[in-house]
Amino acid sequence: MKVIQISIFLENTGGRIAEATSILADAGINIRAMSLADTTDFGVLRLIVSDVDKAEKALKDQGFAVGKTNVVAVQVEDKPGGLNRILQVLAKAEINVEYIYAFLRDSDQAIMIFRFDNTDNALKILQENKIKVFKGEDIYAM
Repeated sequence: MKVIQISIFLENTGGRIAEATSILADAGINIRAMSLADTTDFGVLRLIVSDVDKAEKALKDQGFAVGKTNVVAVQVEDKPGGLNRILQVLAKAEINVEYIYAFLRDSDQAIMIFRFDNTDNALKILQENKIKVFKGEDIYAM
């Protein structure tokens, strides 16, 4: 029930994001979701892609530093309080959310990507509370 996210470490200079996405486009990789965090000197581009291994190889072959991280794709009701319901369940169980970003919306549901400090425990709590978690294969194919 985990999704593999790739993280690309970029110098904080003009054109670096475009360079990374061009490499992925040339390799036939579809970007499903992305998040960018930056500091003064560098940025971290987090991506969910259609083919993790192919993306990692293409980027590394062009000199990019790439890491892989397990994240969780969670279905969230697309209505006021939908995200809060999930966050309250996690808070009650003392699960730390390191970061969240949006994946996509499907009808009256949204999908959000979560990074937890203890992914296995978070998955257990989500499942016990009947919160839908997507398999990696399903996310990569969307």
